[in-house]
Amino acid sequence: MFKVWYNGDHHNLFPLNKFGDGNFIVTLLRLMDYHYTCTRTHVDETINRMKLLTMSILKIEIKELLKSMTDEQITDDILNRKAQLFYQLQKHVIEESIHFLAEPSLIVMNNYNDETIDEQILIQKSENFKLHNNIQHFILQLFIELTTNKACLDNLALKNFRIAIMDLAFSLFGRQKELLVTLNECPSEARDVSIILDVINILTNKTKQIQWPESLLTQSSTILGEKLSLTKDMVAKADVHFNRNADEQLMKFMNQNINRDWNPLPHESLNQFIESLSTESVSDTTKYHSFSYLRDIPSIHIQTRAKLFYLFNIFIGKVLLIIDLSLPSGSSTLTDQIRAARNYILHTTKFQLFNDTLAQTASSAGSSQEDVRFDTVKASLAEHPEDTMFYQAYQQLYSIASQTFRRTNDERVWTAIFIGMHSSDGGGPFRDSITRMCGELCSTKLPLFILCPNGRMNSGSNRDRWIPNVFPPNQSIPDEFKNQYRFLGQLMGMAIRTRNFLDVQFPILLWKQLVQEKITIEDIEAIDISSFSIINQMEENIKQIKSLNESEDDDANIDRDYLFSSIMSELVFDIVSSAGQTYELIPGGFHIPITAANFEDYCIRYRQYRINEFYRQIDFIRQGLYSVVPSAYLTLFTASELEEAVCGKGYIDIELLKRHTYYNS
Repeated sequence: MFKVWYNGDHHNLFPLNKFGDGNFIVTLLRLMDYHYTCTRTHVDETINRMKLLTMSILKIEIKELLKSMTDEQITDDILNRKAQLFYQLQKHVIEESIHFLAEPSLIVMNNYNDETIDEQILIQKSENFKLHNNIQHFILQLFIELTTNKACLDNLALKNFRIAIMDLAFSLFGRQKELLVTLNECPSEARDVSIILDVINILTNKTKQIQWPESLLTQSSTILGEKLSLTKDMVAKADVHFNRNADEQLMKFMNQNINRDWNPLPHESLNQFIESLSTESVSDTTKYHSFSYLRDIPSIHIQTRAKLFYLFNIFIGKVLLIIDLSLPSGSSTLTDQIRAARNYILHTTKFQLFNDTLAQTASSAGSSQEDVRFDTVKASLAEHPEDTMFYQAYQQLYSIASQTFRRTNDERVWTAIFIGMHSSDGGGPFRDSITRMCGELCSTKLPLFILCPNGRMNSGSNRDRWIPNVFPPNQSIPDEFKNQYRFLGQLMGMAIRTRNFLDVQFPILLWKQLVQEKITIEDIEAIDISSFSIINQMEENIKQIKSLNESEDDDANIDRDYLFSSIMSELVFDIVSSAGQTYELIPGGFHIPITAANFEDYCIRYRQYRINEFYRQIDFIRQGLYSVVPSAYLTLFTASELEEAVCGKGYIDIELLKRHTYYNS
């Protein structure tokens, strides 16, 4: 509603009179304002959407009134026809004023207390929100129509509407399981999505005691066969042995032993693999010697968990086709929930879907290669960033990379011509140019990346990792750098498509953001061990002071403000970036001292800066990557899986070699 009304003069596409009379419109806007103010899940401090929406409607109505004033006298009828909201708001203000005069206690700071809105709001501020029965029935009928009518996917507006209705419907199903049972016309995929969401909730939220869905377990014998069937008791006994770390190691074990071409699921070879797992009630330290979290778990429970993950992936494979994974993070709760289970999706499931989209979007076979001329002598000296091989390739390829980089396996994307070398590119110069560019990216020859603080200080882990260079947070990154980051993303896309891997040393936080995973404080500490040590120590000191002040010993009481000012008299609202520059955390921060009163706000802003320090730079890389490879199924990759797809394995897989090696006399 906001987008339609605010973006241009499109109010005729969304006429308010279709909703009801003016009084209803005022009530509707009040409910929307309540939802925006009290129950929204996102915060955008720079935009008040309800204010913009209301003002947009009023501006259009006033324009209509001004037109009428030139021809006729303004009457109640004209006001009602031309400016419903304006008219009703005036009446509403007068009525409310009379109420406040009659009962001044109605004027309170919080105008959204439960007593005054309980009978008016449609969606209550609660996990157990309720809808009016008629509205609920209407939404469910919409859900059936939008999920069964494929024509909805051809229209962008209907597609977006479908996403919103699906989010709302599955929120209802999550709270009222019986609703889905009563919908006879509901497609089977929707029922599968409901099962998947229940399983994801269990796997990703270990703090809640949630029962495994019966509908999942009862179908195990039909889908997997009697040998691999699951019961509630089996799953419950195995569940107590597994946490997130054990689950991740089991998924790693399964991916190492399952071929990616065992699809679609269920697959006979995968059935045989599961059946081959031991069913002993003791642990198998030999088989799982390289998996520390699995070594002590009884083998039978490992097999049960593996069967459960197998069954989960069969369901996931069926529902992914109706989930819009091209949506950015935060656009759909349903899509975000599916992505949250990326660690539990087998390679054979996600890679098959991803490879299908790669094939569909590949450039035409036999298309000519671009000639790229490299001055290798100038690049070897590299007196300026513009001399490097990376920059020379960027200048010649960036404008066409989104198309020309869409090659298939083992294809060369360009023909490397080394000026003055008289070489003919049979593949060697092409691969050499890639190697040289990667070396320049992880060096001081280019200003795009810097060695991480752990590397510069020679302390902590990941000392060989290169992080995006830091730019002032209150200034735009120059376009030249934006485009070079995008070009790096395009090279990553080329590496994924052609398997001409990039030898780059980037930290896990970069790969995480590329697949829309949240970056954590632990990710920052992995490249800067001392990044949070100062505020962590400060917070610990504050806790100790508080505990002393709360003690009964009068001699122990300490003036917190005095102690704060004596210890932190020189600290202000600024931060030293990962590149060593000092920036303000808030406007005027260089002149705002840290006190006991604002210390908590300082810590919040400090952590926010650290978490988002490289966000813009990595986002430009992501834009380039997504211009060469489809984004949808790539967001199901874990950060490590994406890194391996771009850089190849960082180690020699001995077990893989053993499985594919044959000996003779």
